[in-house]
Amino acid sequence: MARRLVEAADEETRNHLPTRETLIRRIKAYEAGHNRPGDPYRVLYARAFGIPEADLFDDPQDVSASEHPTRGSLAGKAPDGDDMERRRLLQLAATGFGILGLSGEAVRQLLDLSLAHDFRSAEEWALTCDDHLYALRTRPPAQVAADLIIDLLLVRRQLETSAPAEVAGLQRTMATLSTVHANALTRLGDHGAAVRWWHTARHAADASGDRELRLLVRAEEAGHGLYGQRAPETVLHLVHDAKQIAGGPSVDLMTTQAKALSLLGRHDEALGTLNALLDLAAKGVTGDSLGFWKANQIHFAESWVYAGAGDEARADTARTNVLRLTRDYQYQANVALHEALCMVVRGDVDEGMRQAAAVITPLAPAYRSNHIIETGKILLRAIPRDQQDRPAVGDFHEVLTSEVSKSA
Repeated sequence: MARRLVEAADEETRNHLPTRETLIRRIKAYEAGHNRPGDPYRVLYARAFGIPEADLFDDPQDVSASEHPTRGSLAGKAPDGDDMERRRLLQLAATGFGILGLSGEAVRQLLDLSLAHDFRSAEEWALTCDDHLYALRTRPPAQVAADLIIDLLLVRRQLETSAPAEVAGLQRTMATLSTVHANALTRLGDHGAAVRWWHTARHAADASGDRELRLLVRAEEAGHGLYGQRAPETVLHLVHDAKQIAGGPSVDLMTTQAKALSLLGRHDEALGTLNALLDLAAKGVTGDSLGFWKANQIHFAESWVYAGAGDEARADTARTNVLRLTRDYQYQANVALHEALCMVVRGDVDEGMRQAAAVITPLAPAYRSNHIIETGKILLRAIPRDQQDRPAVGDFHEVLTSEVSKSA
């Protein structure tokens, strides 16, 4: 059909037609009923079949305006799929970008999407996911969120016109990108939007039928919920529900469970969960194969739990292991804050506050993520009530609540 449409076009029209692959996707969208052909495709269909346009379509565009006032004028013509998508993208450019603070380059890319048909192969989407995951670990979260919006819109468009055989793979992409986006929004402290994107990620993962991905999304959602997004009790409930999908022990879920128990002051249970986690890891059980889970996450959980329990020696060893295995700015800052937490738990409040302030103050504002600020708040909550009025505590509280910190 695509070949026949090209053959039916005159030279000028043919020069403006999209690529063969894009034309095929457009035809599939027409056949699926997602939208109706507009100019010049109506004319090309009529020529290809040798049937007058008025007979081929039940809403011919060449009917005079006097017969149908709502037709024959730009204002009255119903938009085809491209027009509707272009209007939707332009509306996002006008309203959504101010909220996210996106750059002019992001606006330019979005407008390009309104004119182009950048459909990608499964391999290209896999590379896109890897790129965004790398960006999440190395770049400011605001930049990550801005860049992700472009590809999230694109994969959604491709899903709307994809063949049935392609849907599962595109749902995997949507789930993965939505998970990264929810992570970035959590780092920005935009918890309401993050929770909605976690929902999108779960829905797409379930639609993909990929059990590993379904578990990963839920584990990520629970883990990031610990940073001021949800109550620790709610996080434990999310972990419990995700275990039903796992069907067995999950190192990713156990790291979150141990940290949530530590936040609740249930240190013996946290240490017990951590020991079970270490036994599981010693048997070679690892996390996902999608690039999210890293071995440093076990050591990070150790650093958190041991620091919360005041076990200085083991917390120091865990921190060293984290720093040896990752360059993620967020992990590096937070294990240093764990060291300060351990000082506070062991009774050295002033030194712990000075250590914590020394971690956060040098960070560029764009890198003062919600995860780092919330870890600082964990320190403040660990200070005994009779020590809350110490000058060092006030100084650190000011660091956390300063306008620079809020800009994250």
